[in-house]
Amino acid sequence: MDGYLSYYENCTLCPRNCHVNRLKDETGVCGSGADLFVSRAALHMWEEPCISGDTGSGTVFFSGCNLHCIFCQNHEISGRSPFGKRITTERLCDIFWELEEKGALNINLVTPTHYIPSVREAIIMAKRKGLSIPVVYNTGGYESVSSLKLLEGLIDIYLPDLKYFDPVLSAGLSHADDYEKVAKDAIREMVRQTGEPVFDENGLMKKGVIVRHLVLPSHTKDSIKILDYLHDTYKDRIYISIMSQYTPIEENCKFFDPFPEL
Repeated sequence: MDGYLSYYENCTLCPRNCHVNRLKDETGVCGSGADLFVSRAALHMWEEPCISGDTGSGTVFFSGCNLHCIFCQNHEISGRSPFGKRITTERLCDIFWELEEKGALNINLVTPTHYIPSVREAIIMAKRKGLSIPVVYNTGGYESVSSLKLLEGLIDIYLPDLKYFDPVLSAGLSHADDYEKVAKDAIREMVRQTGEPVFDENGLMKKGVIVRHLVLPSHTKDSIKILDYLHDTYKDRIYISIMSQYTPIEENCKFFDPFPEL
């Protein structure tokens, strides 16, 4: 067995700690086995300006997710697995190269948590072949520090969410009442790995952490607590992206009963 595949045998890659054998197609919360499934790989112009620039971020959208937020705008990708196309780690490495050749400013790994061992292998392969653009780790923030440590030295930019402080919100909307502590610990590790933010002469980020927060209707008090925490804890060592594009998803409205304001 390839060394990286052993992580899927008794899966504890994320804080769910499902302990399933994904090599035998057993699935936990993320809904994924050991095979990589990618739903989309393309240049993306609508990430933060310091990541997208004028030519785009090279996004790779992985299928499945360990959070399943009931308001997720990518629910068709994250809520069903397997979804998309099954690929090998070698093919993922090739995709990184193809995106760089198309002018991508970076490789943007979207929801990669449940595939960390395979992603790590593909990044190592690509860097050995000379991949020269930054690698972005784009996540909902529900990460295990031990798994993030597997990526040390391989990720240039971390792009996590910090979604909630209120455990009632995180339990009701993302099925994770421990989200606040888990995400705080994860962001601390990300900042430790990347250090101070670094930009080039064109204002494009080369290294650092950007924390995203989506403001939820009627829950701005929770947002203010999050922003206060980030500023008090990290000052100018991180950047913050405040998002306002909350959109109710019709298919998921049946789950909103405890949160009629959403």
